[in-house]
Amino acid sequence: MILAVDCGNTHTKIGCIDEGIVIEPVVRLETNRKKTMYEYASDIDRILSLTHLKEKNIDGVIISCVVPPLMDVLYDALKLVTGKNALMVGAGVKSGIRIQIDDPGTIAANLVSAAVGAKNLYSLPAIIVNMGTATTVTVVNAEGAYIGGIIMPGVTLSMDALTSGTSLLPSVDLAPPKKTISTQTMDAMKAGIIYGSAGALDGIIDRFTAELKIENPSIIATGGIAHVITKYTKHKMILDENLLLKGLWYIWCLNQNKRKK
Repeated sequence: MILAVDCGNTHTKIGCIDEGIVIEPVVRLETNRKKTMYEYASDIDRILSLTHLKEKNIDGVIISCVVPPLMDVLYDALKLVTGKNALMVGAGVKSGIRIQIDDPGTIAANLVSAAVGAKNLYSLPAIIVNMGTATTVTVVNAEGAYIGGIIMPGVTLSMDALTSGTSLLPSVDLAPPKKTISTQTMDAMKAGIIYGSAGALDGIIDRFTAELKIENPSIIATGGIAHVITKYTKHKMILDENLLLKGLWYIWCLNQNKRKK
């Protein structure tokens, strides 16, 4: 069993994976750049204790992190908790996937991890929609290579910008409104964010499939807000909330010279 950590800009997911199966629960923490190594170690140790995973043997640790100031902090925290040297996804780490972009060294660890998960678990070509602080839509082609994608503001980031940049618009939750043509301000905001985000994804996917000259790619959605938005897209999407953690399993196995399972 391994401990996999996916550190994003807003949340950090922590989960254990055994023989390729993600063990529930997968826990989400707020990503806090001000926390020390000991504070993160304390949080992680309590999580493992509360979920009874501390009683099991952890064979290894792997980290995907897109917050540079926290890379060393998390590495040291996990070493303190588990006694293991974590594998940090990045340059020099085998991923099993070719990165066909202008500068492969600039690709974020989370995009690599998601692409690896998609390559190993779904039919190709695949389009991956990752809805976090930013929304990314990326492509693994039929040959199993990561060939690029787009980055746009995430749903909550767009909502925060809308409310902070205007004087009269209130903060709202992301519950869908009863109708698209809204007659109340709060419903109008919800409709704009939810249906606007869904429409943006549909439009990007249409452009991707036209550019790639493909008709039926696998479309996998992941990320904390994906379950809200994908209900309203015209394209059918596979919801896989743990895609990145699964990708981390394959990367860890590859770097241990173990047979993938």
